[in-house]
Parts: sequence; structure tokens; C-alpha cells
Amino acid sequence: MIKRTLLSLLEKHLLEPEMTILTGPRQVGKTYLMSVMEDHLKEKGEKTLYINLDYDEHIPLFKSQGSLIDYIKLQVGEGKAYVFIDEIQRKENAGIFLKGISDRHLQYKFIISGSGSLELKAKIKESMAGRKRIFIVNPLSFEEFVNFKTNYQYEDKLKDFFAIEEQRTQNLLEEYISYGGYPKIVLAKTADKKKTAMDEIYTSYVEKDIGELLGVEKTDAFTSLLKILASQIGSLVNTAELSATVGIADKTINHYLWYLEQTFIIKKVTPYYTNVRKEISKAPIYYFYDTGLRNFMLGLFGLPSIPPALSGHLFENVVFNTLKQYIISAPAAIHFWRTKDHAEVDFVLRNGLEIIPIEAKYMLLQKPEVSRSYRNFLARYKPKKGYIINLGKKQGITIYDTQVFLIPYSHFIREKII
Repeated sequence: MIKRTLLSLLEKHLLEPEMTILTGPRQVGKTYLMSVMEDHLKEKGEKTLYINLDYDEHIPLFKSQGSLIDYIKLQVGEGKAYVFIDEIQRKENAGIFLKGISDRHLQYKFIISGSGSLELKAKIKESMAGRKRIFIVNPLSFEEFVNFKTNYQYEDKLKDFFAIEEQRTQNLLEEYISYGGYPKIVLAKTADKKKTAMDEIYTSYVEKDIGELLGVEKTDAFTSLLKILASQIGSLVNTAELSATVGIADKTINHYLWYLEQTFIIKKVTPYYTNVRKEISKAPIYYFYDTGLRNFMLGLFGLPSIPPALSGHLFENVVFNTLKQYIISAPAAIHFWRTKDHAEVDFVLRNGLEIIPIEAKYMLLQKPEVSRSYRNFLARYKPKKGYIINLGKKQGITIYDTQVFLIPYSHFIREKII
């Protein structure tokens, strides 16, 4: 079993009357989390009911809100009970359907899950404002990955493990970057089984989320676009160039990019700027939710070592996914910074009026080293602090009144940045 950090937040939300909605990529453990929550509730003597729209016998229950409620009453009565509904994206107009149930103010607590889809992510947001809280279940974080791989032996002293077991930490980081954090991949015991599992995840995504849910007919063009994005993570994306390369209209490219974001495959990062005339155009950068899937797209999945030419941007991707976790409960945004004269900073974390420049360097820095681009950013914007994430020791340096922290990635995952 893999312990998920999100579980405690989900169980805390069981006390709230609004619907608890789990969404995210396929195969990241949403059903598993629901199962654990249901087991814990049963242990406390609570009444529960599990319904899955992947089960043929459960589909007729969703003919109307009334038919579903009648079934729930039949199974658990009219008192307090916890109702788990899995794969809700199978229900057409799921957002409107759930809104109708919520508006009846029943005593039941609903816990809903479904893979990332336009129906689930977009329409539920529109239809159920104030009636739900959405939790995004991501692939395993590096911390969750390490805890599992070390049999939770260092769960309460992970910082000490990273400090003492430096080589083992680096080996685990390389494995994590190469294979990614899908639970099914982490649980597979051999490289061949991992590859087979990733092939199943990818095929399921293309055939179900893209082919069925999104109604995309040209899956070949869609796959080509995905491979191109995989080959240029950390690079500016020009839709006109993608259109010419893939051979489909620019408008379709934009739609496909939106689809990929809505289904939790890629995440767009926009540039940070204060003066539009001086900063580069608004071309975005995309990163993958999971580096293992990204590597699979390019035939690089499970390589014993990461080629130097590829490691830098892959490490950026891992750092970006870690940053995403920081802003879940904070009104912050992640950007990048590039100018026309090629000065650049990987990430700029903006939290209100505070900005924090962050560089990702997949190398062991023996002494404080700061690039000219990074110094240019510090001189121009004068942030209070900044970070350079690398593989070396924790160090500090002051530049232009900015406190710059050089810290290893293993420390960064627990650093309180904001």
C-alpha cells in the first residue's frame, strides 16, 4: 500500500456538508483513496454506499436524480450516510445532475470521483459553485515515492535520510524522474512490467478520455502533438509552428492544448512581465504532470540513466510539479521569465506583491553560483529572496539585497517558500 498525503485532507473534508470531489489523471489512485475512506468510516460504524458508473448494473440508477436517491434510501435508509460515486464522468451532464442532488439538501455526504475530463472539470465547476470542493489527485510526489521505496522506515525523519544517504537519495531521484509517479508504475516490480503498465495507462487515456469523452476523431494528430510537446518541455510553444508541423488548423491546436490541460496531462506556464514592450511575447511553456508519461511518449521510459542533454528540462519539470503543491492552499501563481535578449529564469512564484525567482539546476553546485540571467532578474525586480534548486549542499548568498538560497531538491520538497 502507498500512503497518500492527500488522504488526511480528504477525511477532514468528510465533516463538511458540501460534496467532496476527487479528480485528476487516470490511474493516480482516486478509487483507492475512496476505498480507504470508506473502510475507515465502516470501522467507525458509519453507514456507507459505493456506486461505480463503470458497473453496468449501476448505470440505470442515474436515469434521474430521483431514481438515484430512491436507490440510496433503499440501501442505507434516510439518516446520515456516506455515498461514494466513482467514475462520474460517465454520466452525461454530470455537473447539472449533481447540482440537482445537492439542491435537495439531503442528509447524505457525497464523495465523488472521476478522471480528468471536460465534463467533470469544467461543467461541475460551472454548475456547482459553493456546493463542492474539488481535490486534484496527482501522481506520487517525490516524498511519497521515497517513503514507499524505503518501506516508511524514515517517514518521520526523511530529512535525516536525505542528509546521510546522499547516493541513495540521488538514485531514487533518478528513478523517479525516469519512471514518474503513477502508483501502478511504482508498484510494478520489473522494468518490463512498468513499461506494460504505462502502455495501458496511455492507451486508456487516448481511447477513453480523448476518443470518447472529448470526441476527438484525429487521434493520430493528437498523439503527434503530444509527442512534440514531450520533446520540448521547458521551451516556448508557438501554436502556428505546431500547426504547420502536425498539419492541422491553428484553432484545432489550441483546442487540443486545452484538452490536454483539462485532462491533467500537461500544465501551461505563462511568462512573468511588468512591461509588455520589453518582455518577450506571451508564448507559454508546458510541463507534464508526470515525467514517466512524458518519457514514454519519446521512447525514453525507464532508461538506466538520464542523458545529460535531457536531464535539465526533466528536472525542471519535477521542480515545477513540486511548486504546484506549494500553491494549492495559497493564492499564488507560477510563471517563467524570459526577455528578448535571452535572459531567463525558470520559475517566478508570485504571491500577492511578493515575487520569488527559482532556478532548477540538475548538477551538484559545490559553491554558490548564480547565472547572469538570474542576477539580471534580481537587479531589475529586487525580490526579498530567491532559490536555486540543485543537487549540492545547502548554501546561502546575498546579491543586490536579495537572500538567495541554494538548496538540494531533497530539502526543497519540505522548504516553506511561501
